[in-house]
Amino acid sequence: MSDSVDDVSAVDDATRRARYWPVPVLRAVPAAVVALVITFSSNHAAGYGLLLFGGYAVVEGIVLAAGSRRLDGDARARRSTLVQAVIAVLCGIAALALNGGGLPAFITIVVAFAVLTGALELTQGLRARGGSPFARDWATVGVLTLLLAVAFLVTPPDYSKQLGGIDDAQGTLDAPIILVGLLGAYLAVAAVFHVIAGLSHKWGTAAPAAAPDGAPHA
Repeated sequence: MSDSVDDVSAVDDATRRARYWPVPVLRAVPAAVVALVITFSSNHAAGYGLLLFGGYAVVEGIVLAAGSRRLDGDARARRSTLVQAVIAVLCGIAALALNGGGLPAFITIVVAFAVLTGALELTQGLRARGGSPFARDWATVGVLTLLLAVAFLVTPPDYSKQLGGIDDAQGTLDAPIILVGLLGAYLAVAAVFHVIAGLSHKWGTAAPAAAPDGAPHA
């Protein structure tokens, strides 16, 4: 009897994985694009960071909103994902609208996004433990996003250091450069994690099929 229940549960998990796996892969796309732009751009000004973050957050919100429809049978996770989507879109719009607000606007908007969506996704993952194949993914992304907020908060906004040293590098390392770089690093790590998670769920969709009488096929 227990073996039959386990097999049915495995089939159910495989069904949910097969339906949901494109969502983390799609979440990786805007994160990867913005991370690459930051990596290969010499412009690390706060205003530029706001524009890039705004574009990422709006697309992230749209993907989350669409992806929530694939969480059939998990009303709590679906609601939480929708709330994350709304927060992401609102933060993205604020970043685009206030891209002339400089460093204070950049820090405030990114920290608000990271704290709110990170806490929601972490809570969503913790609540889903033992009941959803996506619980660990949600919790991990939630922690990663909260760490972005911590990194922004501990970076002194007035930090500025003249470059030099043995390489005689020219220029100044200041807070905007550091924070835009941190945003790029977060997005790069998130993109890689989302791809791995999505493909892992795709490859984990194979499950033993149940026979018409409820017994598993041999």
